[in-house]
Amino acid sequence: MNNRVLIILLSAFFIALGCSYLVYRLVGNRLNARQPTTTAMVVAARDIPLGSVLHVEDLGTAQMTGPLPKGAIVNTQDAVGRGVVSTLYQGEPVLESRLAAPGSGGGLAATIPQGMRACAVKVDEVVGVAGFVTPGMRVDVLISGNAPNESSSGPRVKTLLQNIQVLSAGTDIQKDAEGKPQQVQVVNLLVTPAQAEDLSLASSQTRIQLVLRNPLDTQTAQPPGTAMANLFGEKEAAPPKPQIVKVAPPSTPKPTSHVYLVQVYNGSKQSEAKFASGEDK
Repeated sequence: MNNRVLIILLSAFFIALGCSYLVYRLVGNRLNARQPTTTAMVVAARDIPLGSVLHVEDLGTAQMTGPLPKGAIVNTQDAVGRGVVSTLYQGEPVLESRLAAPGSGGGLAATIPQGMRACAVKVDEVVGVAGFVTPGMRVDVLISGNAPNESSSGPRVKTLLQNIQVLSAGTDIQKDAEGKPQQVQVVNLLVTPAQAEDLSLASSQTRIQLVLRNPLDTQTAQPPGTAMANLFGEKEAAPPKPQIVKVAPPSTPKPTSHVYLVQVYNGSKQSEAKFASGEDK
């Protein structure tokens, strides 16, 4: 084999090797472009109820394809020790909006936003809408009792608060008058400081009724309230209508007639004559 043929074979071999490398790079880049990138994020390893404090065993990681949700936590240490303000379910991503601020701890206090208060209301099963009041629901607060200075119409009922969020609902152990423990239904409502004052006064002076409402219904109604007398058809008596007294116009006084006395002297004789006014004499 001469040198010329050998050079041709070596050139063809290197050209084929270069083309193969180029094809490999192009195909590899396309395959890598089709594979989506994944990012590890923190998820709940089990169902975590509201108010719990997160521990390492409560958390896990999962690969997320595409962009992460807003506020997603990617480092487990950023979530450990923080309170849960909304129930987390197994496999659900842990977001900043679902956790309390660092250092605030857990429990009910961590779920209260700034400027708001949690007011506890003691109710029974009927007042608590037969146990259907659960955290996150919206309720209206009705009060019933005797209004001051209005004992004639009987007890009255009025809507005190509307569209109030329920923070928690459950039972509490309290003691009765004899010192025996008893279970009491307690509902914590999220209210403003002014609403907390009204609710505290109403709970001590009147009877409270909770009314469920649709969470999507945010319209504020204007119910007038009602009294016991209205339920039995005894409407409050209307004020008496003012009586109109007709006054007769003053009568025109009749002109009084005048009598004129005329004395006539004829010599030694004297006579008198009377004439009425208006007479043509």
